Amino acid sequence: MANSFAYPTIKERLPVILAKIADTLYRTRDKIKSQYQEDVSEELKSIIGSCSKLRNEVQTNKVAVPIQDSRDDTQVWNRYLQTATEREGSPPSWFKSAWLYMECYMYRRIQESVEKCNMMKEFDVFGEQKEKSFTDSVYPTEIVMMHLLETQQKIKENEELIPEAFKLFLKVCLWGNKCDLSISGGEDNAQTSSPLEQLDKLEPNILINDSDEVLNHLRSRKCERIDIVLDNAGFELISDLCFAEFLLSAGLCSTIYLHAKAFPWFVSDVTKKDFDWTLQMLGQINHIAVSSFAQLWKERLNNNTWILQVDDFWTLPYDYSQMETYAPDLYQSLQKSDMIFFKGDLNYRKLLGDLKWPFTSSFETCLRGFYPAPLCVLRTSKSDVLVGLPEGRDEEVMAQDKDWLVNGNWGVINACLKTK
Repeated sequence: MANSFAYPTIKERLPVILAKIADTLYRTRDKIKSQYQEDVSEELKSIIGSCSKLRNEVQTNKVAVPIQDSRDDTQVWNRYLQTATEREGSPPSWFKSAWLYMECYMYRRIQESVEKCNMMKEFDVFGEQKEKSFTDSVYPTEIVMMHLLETQQKIKENEELIPEAFKLFLKVCLWGNKCDLSISGGEDNAQTSSPLEQLDKLEPNILINDSDEVLNHLRSRKCERIDIVLDNAGFELISDLCFAEFLLSAGLCSTIYLHAKAFPWFVSDVTKKDFDWTLQMLGQINHIAVSSFAQLWKERLNNNTWILQVDDFWTLPYDYSQMETYAPDLYQSLQKSDMIFFKGDLNYRKLLGDLKWPFTSSFETCLRGFYPAPLCVLRTSKSDVLVGLPEGRDEEVMAQDKDWLVNGNWGVINACLKTK
């Protein structure tokens, strides 16, 4: 682990995230208390204490311990821990065990501190950070949504504009993934400038671009359903919703399934609560495009042209090659999709098993049998797992940018159309 991005993540970034939770909750304690009719002082103190204790466990390389709350997934997590302990010969620990598992385990332990509460059981320890990320991104939100409104008018008059517009919104969706609070340790990481102006500058930073292949697939058949497995709240969610709206208005499908997390995860991942709050906030912005889409998107949720789904599998430690075994209902549902878009770094790592593949490995091979439907990953690189590059490309990029694998400045639009 010491030679990979896993080590600085566990050693530095995760303790910072835990410290920020404790600091934020202490600093905003009066505001938080005012949201509840009963006194939640002791519960708030308990959450802060649990996060501080967990931070110490990380820093001193303690072993993972069983989860002790009553969530539906508790037994699954504890069975996983037991299996990992038997496999490794001792309980997993922070600096010695698989990064993917330990990082996921940390967020589940944070949720445990909330689950043990009575009044604060629905509290989101990252809520304030996510809300700030949204409010800091209002300007680029207005720009992208205005462009979407204008694009809808243009493609009604001229369908030949669809391919160019598809690629534009796909790239906005890709680069929206730069806004990730788990990478910045919870520090401000909002989109504040015009994303449309950045697209040309960022074009050379797309290491793999299968957008033609994806569009050809969508246009070669009558697509009923497209799925988007969401990543971050804030501007990235806005970019995802604009892409979803474009897909419908361009006639590329008739229904969009959007997949959110079951509880606060990796700081800024979208929960149902974040999703609903975002639509509510969009409806309060005095802007012709923003307010009209906010209304339209509420209607889409009511008439089921958009369907928001939550499944515990997305917040379990398993990688996606294990989905068919551990979440067969979700897998069978995804098999009905004409195309699944996976957003972001964690989804990418889980697709590839977070294994150290050679950069030139085939994306299809690295999926290790996970072929529920044609799929495409939109991901800016924030970890050292990356495949599908031509020979020598990694060295070229390394010469330009020594942190290229982990700084979120390089992206992939990577598709696999194979199905079982």
